[in-house]
Order: sequence, then C-alpha cells, then structure tokens
Amino acid sequence: MELKNKKILVVGLARTGVAVARFLVKQGAQVTITDMKGEADLASWLDKLAGLPVTLELGGHDEERFRTADLIVVSPGVPLDIKPLLAARAAGRMIVSEVELASRFITAPVAAITGTNGKTTTTTLTGEIFKAAGFATFVGGNIGNPLIEAVEPASPETKAVAYERVVVELSSFQLEGIERFRPRVAVLLNITEDHLDRYATFQEYIDAKLRIFMNQTAEDFAVLNVDDPLVAASADRLAARVVPTSQRQELSEGLFLRNGVITFRWEGREEHFTTAGYHLQGVHNIENIMAALATALLMGCDAATCQAAVSAFRGLPHRMELVRTVNGVPWYEDSKATNVGSVEKALASFDNITLIAGGKDKGGSYAPLAELVESRVRHMVLIGEARERIARELGHLTDTHMAASLEEAVQTAAALTERGGIVLFSPACSSFDMFRDYEERAERYKSLVRALEEKPC
Repeated sequence: MELKNKKILVVGLARTGVAVARFLVKQGAQVTITDMKGEADLASWLDKLAGLPVTLELGGHDEERFRTADLIVVSPGVPLDIKPLLAARAAGRMIVSEVELASRFITAPVAAITGTNGKTTTTTLTGEIFKAAGFATFVGGNIGNPLIEAVEPASPETKAVAYERVVVELSSFQLEGIERFRPRVAVLLNITEDHLDRYATFQEYIDAKLRIFMNQTAEDFAVLNVDDPLVAASADRLAARVVPTSQRQELSEGLFLRNGVITFRWEGREEHFTTAGYHLQGVHNIENIMAALATALLMGCDAATCQAAVSAFRGLPHRMELVRTVNGVPWYEDSKATNVGSVEKALASFDNITLIAGGKDKGGSYAPLAELVESRVRHMVLIGEARERIARELGHLTDTHMAASLEEAVQTAAALTERGGIVLFSPACSSFDMFRDYEERAERYKSLVRALEEKPC
C-alpha cells in the first residue's frame, strides 16, 4: 500500500486515531483527522498530536472531504454506515479499519482472537506464553495498544523492536473494516447476543465475527470452541485447517479436557497439561486457556513453556476476581461481564449464588440465563436502567430484590447471603447508565465490599 503524498482521512481521534496519524505522517501522507467531538472534549488527545503536520476537522464531518480522500481509515468506535462514509463508498473511495491498514505492513506471524467473551484474557495469556518462549511479542488491538503500533511503536525506546509474534484482540467493529487481513491463527471463542444496539440483527453480528477467517487459506489455522453451537456451525465453511477445542467431548484432533487434564492432539503430536494449580478459575477460563495453548503450540512454543506460563498467569482485573471473604461469604467482582453470555459462564462456575446484576440494557434477551438462575441463584439483586426488564424475564425464578444504587445492592446482598453462599457481581449490562465505564463500576463495587464489617462469631 503506497501512502506517500496520498490524501488520507482518519475518522475518529482518541488513541487509535493518534497512533494512525503518527504512522501515516511518517509514511509521507497528507493527513486529515475528523471527529464529531469538539476541541474541548478531545484536548488530551490533541496534546499528543503536537508538532505533527495534520489537518483537524472537529465538531462534525465534511462530507466532501470523505468523497475526495484517497484513503479513509476508520477507528473502531465509528460505525461504517454513517452518512459521510456511505457517500465516500458511493464515490468509490477506499475505506479500511486501522487493523486492515496495520496488516499491510506487519511481517511477523499474527494470531487474531475474537469472540463475544474471553477475548482479552485469551489474548493476554497467549502473549504471555510467547514472551515466556523468548519471542519479541506485540499484544494489542482491541486492548492496550492499537495494532498499527506493531508497525510503528509509540515510544522511542521500543523503535528498534522487530516483533517475532503479534497477538491481536479483535472486536466485531474492527472486523467490519478488513479486506485482506489474514492471521496465521484465528481464534473464535464463542458467539452470544451482544451489541444489538449497533447491529440490526444477531446474524449481522455473527457475520462480523466470522470475517476473521475470510482471507485464511489451507496454510493457516482456525481454532474453534466447538462446545459453542454457533462457532461449531462455522467449521465447514472455513478454508483454514480447523483446530477444535472442547470441554465436553474427547477429540481425535484438537484440544479437549478430561479429568483435569487438557490434551493437545494434532497431526501425530500429543501433549498433556494438568489444570491443577492454575490461577484462572471457572469453566469459561478453561475455554480461554485451551485457545491460548492451541495458538502458542501451533506457532512454535514448546509444551513445557506453555504449561509454566499458564500456571503463572493470574488473570486480569474485573473478571471473576475474588475481592474478599466476609463472614464466611466470598464476594466476586465480574464487572467485565457486560453481556448475557459472559454471565452464563460465571453462573456455571458456582452454586448458592446471590447475583447482583443490571446496568444499561444492550438490547439482547436475558432468557439464556433462566435455567442457571433457577438452579444456581438463591437471591438476585437488580440495579440500573435494565433492572425492570431483567425482573420481568428472570425475577420469577428466584428471590428477587430491586436496589436504587450499587451501594444499596451490596448492603442488600450482605443481608441476604448466609455462610456457604457466594455473592457475584456480574452485571450482564454495560455501565454507562451509572458509571464512566466497567472499570469505574468495578472499583466502586470493590470499595463497598472492602468496607463491609465482619460480624462477631
């Protein structure tokens, strides 16, 4: 892709927009950045552009600029169906995501990971295994650093790094804008209803996820969690070699779990990994671990290094994190569980649960939680904009309470939960009705739990 002297429009500033602009300027492009937000809202990002020869169009989009650009690079948060982009497409302009742009310049083997849930844990763990194996490794995409920084590192001290492995987490939004992006290993963990506030149908969301495989060939690998029926259904349509993973069935080829041991079987090779001592807990994390092991083993890591790295990995904050045990009751924080599929995995990991859930509704059905709520949840405390809807769909299945705030929810849960039970904060919703993001929500919950008083024995 020739960029020198090309008129390139970057849509969306923030972290990705800044990284793309830096890269394009280095390539000699004529760069314009456009964003619907105004200068005041973008001040912190504008500071990072100081000294760069870029044109800024803030507070709105100039449609003519879209129609005349040689190339348009879209940040992940920008829908591809906004009016200026539709006008650009009608004018024959080339529109790509930041991921697609980066992929044209990356020479190292790429592992790409997507799914509704578990992407960040799997991506991070895969990167840790590669690093433990001695590979210079870039980890980014939908987490941390934009993928373009695998080509053009952001900090001067890392400019000399020649990456030997690239691990990228990809959201459905990022996958919408790819054209030739081709990972050596592509991972699909699961698919459940999510982002129906952006997609007209669930099928549109599924189709976006499956784009991760679209350019792979028989030389590449597709790692599929075949315990998920929607993931399994995609296997016959893929050109890549399918490497299945399962906790439910023994596989002649792939990875499977039996009696606490993960077995990797592939083209005559067999490795075994005991799960005893793993810090990552929960059925969903076994899925994540198997996907990370498959990726690392297929891309040159030895079994001993893989086992050591997985055993050392303590997981990420805000994902099934034990905050503390109070009066014999463990309190777990799972604020990253912003959709129903993630909560399903959390509920399947425990019994005798007091569930705190709710927040900003994302449009999907809560019905998939019904069986688990009925069988495993003793009390349910609901908060946020979605609480009335969750109560209508699930409230009749268990003892259900409403709370006006997270503070009230924690106090209610403390009063309801007896020794032998657990309290799980797994919202199934986004946080934007009450908090800045899921991290702020998590920290508030943890501070409330830490403030609970022990009762005298």
